[in-house]
Amino acid sequence: MTESAFTIADPAFEAAYQAAQKSLSEGGIPIGAALARAGEVIASGHNERVQHGDPIAHGEMSALRAAGRQKSYRDTTLYTTLAPCAMCTGTIIQFKIPRVVVGEAETFPGEFELLRSRGVEVVVLNDPRCVDMMRTFQDDHPELWAEDIAE
Repeated sequence: MTESAFTIADPAFEAAYQAAQKSLSEGGIPIGAALARAGEVIASGHNERVQHGDPIAHGEMSALRAAGRQKSYRDTTLYTTLAPCAMCTGTIIQFKIPRVVVGEAETFPGEFELLRSRGVEVVVLNDPRCVDMMRTFQDDHPELWAEDIAE
């Protein structure tokens, strides 16, 4: 799949976006992710730090946990509504996920340089829904956002 083939309308990205909306509706941090193989969603998840009191339950971690054990991740794509943090980036690198499709990196820059330095293809969609959702959340809950990114 070429870079231009990734769009906001992609079903796997939509699964990530819907997961972020679910987290927001539960009073959590609105970040969602989905793991896909050959265009099929394997699993999705959302940030559950607030809901479960789990400091490492970021959206990407939740999606990977929901996917369960995989023989290999080398043929998967991880979709996420927000640029991955250092912890999630490390997990992407650890499992050799070759491609990450990101909703937005305007409200949080993530670790793109590290991902790319390890050969991970990074595609940023600049989805205005994701930007608006995160900006509103960050404005309404600055202390919770700071906690999530360890500031």
